[in-house]
Amino acid sequence: MSGPKKRGGKAPAKSPSRPAKSPASRAGGPRADRSKGPGSRGRAPAPGRGKGGAPGRRPGPPAQRTERGLDGTQVEGRHAVRELLLAGTRKVKEVLLAEQMDPAEILDDIIDLAHDLKVPVREISKRRLDAESRTEASQGVVAHAAPLRDHGLDDLATGAPGGPAPFLVAVDGVTDPGNLGAIIRTAECAGVTGLLLPRHRAVHITPTVTKAAAGAVEHVPMALVGGLPTAIADLKARGVWVVGLDAGGDRSLHQMGVADQPVCLVLGAEGEGLSRLVRQRCDEIVGIPLLGSLSSLNVATAAALAIYEVVRSRADVSGRGGV
Repeated sequence: MSGPKKRGGKAPAKSPSRPAKSPASRAGGPRADRSKGPGSRGRAPAPGRGKGGAPGRRPGPPAQRTERGLDGTQVEGRHAVRELLLAGTRKVKEVLLAEQMDPAEILDDIIDLAHDLKVPVREISKRRLDAESRTEASQGVVAHAAPLRDHGLDDLATGAPGGPAPFLVAVDGVTDPGNLGAIIRTAECAGVTGLLLPRHRAVHITPTVTKAAAGAVEHVPMALVGGLPTAIADLKARGVWVVGLDAGGDRSLHQMGVADQPVCLVLGAEGEGLSRLVRQRCDEIVGIPLLGSLSSLNVATAAALAIYEVVRSRADVSGRGGV
């Protein structure tokens, strides 16, 4: 294989019983007093009123555009919520459980972990929990937490001192949350050190993503980038080799010569592949050999093959053997 040149927990304790249900109370306050204006005949309209005293539009500051963050504030599914509590990397506001669920060890773990962290646990009806849920199957568990941290491109490109060479994955316009969740789960299992997500025209960390990732979002550092082509140029300037994965690649995935070099795999969108600018910025484009009748693989499946090809290549170089 010829490669490109280098570029310059501890198990939680069991609680004896589930906490007693405490019904939520709704406090109602007095309505705000709405006083009428003192208008009188012959008086000039008050500022902000149009002709005849009709309410007019007051000039105000221009609306500010809210930048989308990584999100991840609603976590659904038993494994995802347990991993959220185990990781302890962000504040958890509350955990909601459906009433009358069958006993399960993982539910006991969630309750015990929440109590240890002093996170409120509330049991509500299944109907209310289903209304709160944004996925098709929350498994009776929903948690609300602080947003995931945006680690920034510099942190991911540099890597941890004394740690392995940066091993990054970037997604170019992936919009299916199930696919993104599966990619993050594979990335965490393979030891990927960071994930790059475009700020626009791509799915972020929705409840469906967190559920599909089964808790992996708590362990894979992620960065939002304004434009993937610019981010790729920045990575290359920092000595990271950028490899795009596309069906029309110049050579096979198995001929990647990344070994233990800093590398970033770029995955294209479902159906469309890599965008033109992203493709142009990559150091090389590789493809997965397809021997059947179909012309492409699901992006999450292709990501798993490419990610573990890097793992295998690095294992060969370090003398640990393939995977």
